[in-house]
Amino acid sequence: MNPYQSWATVLDCGDIPVTPFDNELALRQMTLAYEELLSRPSTDPTQKPILIALGGDHSIALPALRALEKTYKQPIAVLHFDAHLDTWHPGKYPSAWLPTDSASQSYFTHGTMFWIASDEGLILNGSSVHGGLRTRLSGHDYGDYADDSQQGFLQIEADDIDEIGVQGIIDTIMQRMGREVPVYLSVDIDVIDPGLAPGTGTPEPGGWTTRELIKILRGVEDLNIVGADVVEVSPAFDGRGEQTALAGAQVVYEMLTSVVKKGMKERGMEILKRGELLKGEVNAMNIGKKDGKTGRDEL
Repeated sequence: MNPYQSWATVLDCGDIPVTPFDNELALRQMTLAYEELLSRPSTDPTQKPILIALGGDHSIALPALRALEKTYKQPIAVLHFDAHLDTWHPGKYPSAWLPTDSASQSYFTHGTMFWIASDEGLILNGSSVHGGLRTRLSGHDYGDYADDSQQGFLQIEADDIDEIGVQGIIDTIMQRMGREVPVYLSVDIDVIDPGLAPGTGTPEPGGWTTRELIKILRGVEDLNIVGADVVEVSPAFDGRGEQTALAGAQVVYEMLTSVVKKGMKERGMEILKRGELLKGEVNAMNIGKKDGKTGRDEL
């Protein structure tokens, strides 16, 4: 289907102006922008707008989650496709030698934002998932994974796909997240193997193919997605064919199509329900006529 020619109104909201000099100020600017956009009315008054943001680095997920938690008044489950955990404690690599209080410039980075989000109660623990992991750890033990598990994430390694296949990845995600909880879908382009998507800042060998990621995204389209992002596309490192940018654009298209398709299903179910109610009313009227209870029969 073409999501641009369906029931949904698709708008380009432009760029969010942020300072490049102060992380904390940039974070506030992004959060306010998300809150403002989420407050705008949508074509369906019962639904909130669904924002798909383009990075930039992965730190944009934190202001998105802050705004979503405020809007929906509940924690949000996160489906995170990435080579890296991005739940690093701010006191560990890469900032162990810098101040780690919340006022420090090293506290909020593209590797700590999910740790901060979990610490603030923004993430629905027990329902969130990482997919495509193949990260290096910050210490001599598995502390990064321990920190991550405490934040309620299920970890799917990149090479798990060799054991359980694409459908196994899809089934694992759907069993974990279900179809009802609000989900923030976050895709770091480095989840794709750098041989296919070299234009990113922190490439890791051994990733999924573009085709595998697309298949997985299509397989989880019944999730209740309330927001999404595609991040870490870096044109300066891309090939002449711009294959990373093309992959990123396709991921956005898949996200948008999934949201529109789910909306079509929901609208179709609503129409069916209304039809059943109308059918019930008509049947009730017919029964009334047979029983002689309508004004016309009485005449």
